[in-house]
Amino acid sequence: MTTIKEMGRFCPTDHSGNIINDASLLNINPEFSKVIEETIEHYKTHLKDDLHSIYIRGSIPRGLGIEGVSDLDTIALTNKTPQDMDLGWVEKSEHYLNKKYKCVGGVEFSFYSIDEVLENNDFSIIPFMIKTHSVCVYGEDVRVHLPEYKADTTLGNEHLVNLKRQIDQAKEDLDGNDDKQDIVDCCRWIMKIIVRAGLALVIDKESKYTRDLYPAYTLFAKHYPEKEPEMKQALHYAVNPVENPDEVLAFLEGMGSWMKKEAEKWLDVHNTKKEWNL
Repeated sequence: MTTIKEMGRFCPTDHSGNIINDASLLNINPEFSKVIEETIEHYKTHLKDDLHSIYIRGSIPRGLGIEGVSDLDTIALTNKTPQDMDLGWVEKSEHYLNKKYKCVGGVEFSFYSIDEVLENNDFSIIPFMIKTHSVCVYGEDVRVHLPEYKADTTLGNEHLVNLKRQIDQAKEDLDGNDDKQDIVDCCRWIMKIIVRAGLALVIDKESKYTRDLYPAYTLFAKHYPEKEPEMKQALHYAVNPVENPDEVLAFLEGMGSWMKKEAEKWLDVHNTKKEWNL
């Protein structure tokens, strides 16, 4: 069982309130170097001229990677739309890398066209992640061409407008499921969503943002002390997911239902039209 550590931090901001990207190649611990290098080679070998650039996002490029726990999350920008490319190799490559490198919890490939990222005028999570939480490890870095982002209701909406659908999807996926690994993956996924949604509920009051789970939990607990035990349980499930679907479903019926109601209240104030992207 992984111990919940009081680690992570809120995103730094400049004098205008814009989020500062604190990811850097210099922050990457040496134990992750080989898996990063080989992941880049898999992208280059299979995508060839369709590959524009590669980014690493999340805890590892921010110096917060935990050996054997943190995932290597990657984003590839491509010169074609992913739908027009042969990506049949991805599952095999992920399986190979996950088996070879135990220094990471898992390797994730993802693909987005360069045009999709640069030409989107509404808020979109991938340009946001590239701009504020990622470091370029191959190709031309497009971050200078992306807009600035603040810790505001536009960002909060990203975590709340789809929350009901995500919780309902998790419940559907867990109901009658006997695939232990699938249950664990679903548990980790939905609990991370719930913890980050907890921060989003108070983002208009605090003007702070983080993808890190512990500080997100603490900020939520500051405003909702009566729900602190339930959110701490969500944090525990995110770090130590369980194989029992009934246990997760019971939590989603309780705390999950409460979160859906609170998200609706927030949207009634900040996004009355329930638009996906503000």
